[in-house]
Order: sequence, then structure tokens, then C-alpha cells
Amino acid sequence: MGGAEQQVAALAREYLARGHQVALISLTPDCEVPLPDAVERLMLDLHKNPLSMAQALFAARRFARQWRPDIVNAHMFHANLFARILSRIAPLPPLVCAAHSFSEGGRHRMLLYRLTNRWCTLTTQVSEASRAEMIRAGAVTADRVRVMFNGIDTEKFRPDPALRARTRAQLGYGGETRLIVTIGRLAAEKAQTMLVDAFARMAGDAPAHLLIVGDGPERGALAARIAQRGLGHSATLLGMRHDIPALLNAADLFVLSSRVEGMPLVIGEAMACGRPIVATAAPGVAELMGDVDTIVPIGDTEALARAMSAALRQANEDGAADGTAEGNAEGNADRAAAVRRDRIVKQFGIAAAADRWLALFAQLSQSGGARTGPVRRCADA
Repeated sequence: MGGAEQQVAALAREYLARGHQVALISLTPDCEVPLPDAVERLMLDLHKNPLSMAQALFAARRFARQWRPDIVNAHMFHANLFARILSRIAPLPPLVCAAHSFSEGGRHRMLLYRLTNRWCTLTTQVSEASRAEMIRAGAVTADRVRVMFNGIDTEKFRPDPALRARTRAQLGYGGETRLIVTIGRLAAEKAQTMLVDAFARMAGDAPAHLLIVGDGPERGALAARIAQRGLGHSATLLGMRHDIPALLNAADLFVLSSRVEGMPLVIGEAMACGRPIVATAAPGVAELMGDVDTIVPIGDTEALARAMSAALRQANEDGAADGTAEGNAEGNADRAAAVRRDRIVKQFGIAAAADRWLALFAQLSQSGGARTGPVRRCADA
């Protein structure tokens, strides 16, 4: 259910809608992200041992030989490395390896990227900061990596006053409670414990509730921190959810506290829903937000608390863009929501992202030794 997985599924839907054919090779047998039925798939069950790796590689080689793609586009570290190794035992068309994180897991992974750099046609990154970090770490040379921004499904993520009211009612929040939402894997790099600390510092402000959406290895630590701060009645670990557009619409404020990101899609999704945002200056955040809303330094709990309090005060003054505000307050909220959404639709919509990818595929297909003719088949690993 991560951002990269959601991106692969969204691009697959867009490619199919434009008349292309898509196959997916997954390194795991499960798939939590809905995929169109038209996507052909090979679901592997890869484990970290030589026998499992060999079996998976030969299964993928058989699939690639039968399917004969024009482009192979791998996403995230493990699939990128798998596809690069696959290229050593099977004739592949141009291979594009998409990285989705600033560090991609640390120096050992960067070393593996460096050693296999020439086994792919091109590496992509999701932000300028992430591209610069890969070059600095020696994982790739500057001429073999380019930025390809992720895309947001702006039809799925959009302001919906009726959905907002319905979701808040289902969650049990009245109009007087300001709802702060954060969404992401519960992991150290997301720094949700800092968010809990910041929320505790603003506990004396107007009634507010913090919803932490997602699951991961830090869940126990977060539960302990919430209890330690005495926030059991005002902060909730909501777990994994499949109604993210509804939760974003229900929010009065979306917060991202991350130390490390590639390009946080959830920021774009919140903006597409018109939500006010406070975020740390993690890689990719400024490129998404521009000068809209508030960015604070990474790791600064006090600055995060101040920005959250200020954002909620502004929301109270403007009124939520949900049809309940009056006069100028309603106009201010609606205009701010429209500015957020307009930026995402024009610069980061999924259609624009698909345009960029397909243009790149066509360029590589014409110059990289793949079969001639239009790009019709894209395989995602």
C-alpha cells in the first residue's frame, strides 16, 4: 500500500486507457493495491536465498521471452536490482530503473546500484534532491539519472464536502474538533514520534485530535509515546486504511513529519483534496508544495508545533472549505483549497506523469535497440 506501489498501479491504469499493454512482475505473491484485470502478471515468491533468487530469475526470464516487452520499467530498490540481474541472463529491451527514496536504504544499497549501474539504460529519481543524493553517493553518474516526478490521481483525490461530513460523522468528530491527519508507514524515517511530541506541545489549543494512519515497525513505540504524553483520548493509531481520500477530506490539517522521503505522494494527494498542510523539509516536499502552505525544518519539534497551531488558527478564521463557513471566511478557504488543487492538477497529475513516461519510453525505444514501431508494451517489475 506504499506510495511507489500506488504509483505503479496508477500508471498502469493510465497506460491501458491509452491503448498500451502492461504486464507486472511482482517479487512477492501478494498484491494489496488494486490492479486492472487487463494487467498481465507474474507473482513471484522471492526469498533472500540463492535458490529462491535463481528460481525467480528463471521464471521472470520465461515470462519476458513470452511477453516480449518494448520497455521494462522497474520500481524501487529490490525490483531495480532484480531487473538488472535479469538483464544479464535474458535479452531485455531498454531497462529504466525508478528509485523512489532519497537514500534508497543506505550506503550498501548505493554500492550495489554503483556496481550494476551499467546493467540498465537509465535510472530515474522522483525529486531533484534525491537525484543529487544518488550522484553524491556514487550510485549513478549524472548523465545516467534523470528526474521523473510522480503523478497524483486527481479524480480520486479531490474536495468532496459530502464525503467530508459523512467521514467525520462515521469517525465520531463534530464540527468543533479540529482533525489533524498524518498518513504513512510507521517507520523511523517518518518521525511520527516527533509529531506526537509536537501535538503534545499544542494540547492546550482548541480541541484537536490526531489521527495516525498506517502500520509498520514503529507502531509499538508510537503507542508507548502516546501513552507517555497522556494523549490516549486525543491521538489515535488508526492502522492500515483503504479510504485515504475520505480521511483526507475529513482532515482540517494534514501533517508530514518525515526526515527522509523521495517525493511524498501523500502531500500531493492532500493538496489535490484542498487540505491545509504543514510538512518538514524532507526531499521532494518543496517541489510539490512550492510556496503553498508551511514547511518547517526537519527534526524541529517546536517549529512543527508552532506551525500546526498557526495552521489550525488560520483554518478557524477562514472556515473549512466544506460549505459550513460563511462570508469571507468561506471564500478564503475555498480560494486556498483551489490554489492547492490547481498546482497539483497542472504540474503533478497522473496524466502529466504518464505523458512524461511515455515520451521517455518512445525516445529509448527508438534509440536503445528495441523493436521499431510504437511503444505498445510496458513491463513493470
